[in-house]
Amino acid sequence: MPQFAANLTMLFTEAPFLERFERASKAGFKAVEFLFPYAFSATEIKELLERNQLKLVLHNLPAGDWDAGERGIACHPDRVDEFRNGVTKAIEYAKVLGVQQLNCLAGKTPEGVDQKVLHATFVENLRFAAAELKKANLNLLIEPINTFDIPGFFLSTTKQAGEVLAEVGASNLLIQYDIYHAQRMEGELANTIEKNLSKIGHIQLADNPGRNEPGTGEINYAYLFNFLDRIGYQGWIGCEYKPASSTEAGLGWIKQLNS
Repeated sequence: MPQFAANLTMLFTEAPFLERFERASKAGFKAVEFLFPYAFSATEIKELLERNQLKLVLHNLPAGDWDAGERGIACHPDRVDEFRNGVTKAIEYAKVLGVQQLNCLAGKTPEGVDQKVLHATFVENLRFAAAELKKANLNLLIEPINTFDIPGFFLSTTKQAGEVLAEVGASNLLIQYDIYHAQRMEGELANTIEKNLSKIGHIQLADNPGRNEPGTGEINYAYLFNFLDRIGYQGWIGCEYKPASSTEAGLGWIKQLNS
């Protein structure tokens, strides 16, 4: 049976962020993930993890001005220094929080910049980040995101991500495979996961359409979870969906899996 981590950016949003750790623990989760820890001190978050007996399995590198609509800066040639400073900051948090994988969001394609320049910037930033993370025994992830939800996002398919991994050539660089984004961009979920299993360091989920919990849309999650067991996926699956009602009311899909 897969191991599920609660995404605290998407789940339990009725409560302030720091109260979501306890909510996740009471709901039965053993692990959590979230977008960013940087609005809080690392020691504050660490205390909440320990108090609620939760493992942190993932957070992101700094990704620009999120509230202004930015979704990463790793492909932006005019923000390399900012990106590299963010890598340093993320590693500092990771060392305190005990997280072993950090996700890098490529960002949206800036206007007027040649695609070759964006690609070269992304690759060089990843080489730098992977090398720095390797010193701290951390993995670096890159996540393809669908361009329906985020128009212009630079990294949008598993194939593109695999090509970037090959070009960067870092043993600790892997793919974060988000089932929802992959379904919207390419489908063929089971075969794609199996083909790229050795390159996948983390999986996230939501159903489609609507990005709600499993069982609300077109994706056959019962099949996929059994399939992941069969092919030997050992990582966590982050629950990065929008609950159709309250988070707790929508957790029946986990109970059905365990019945």
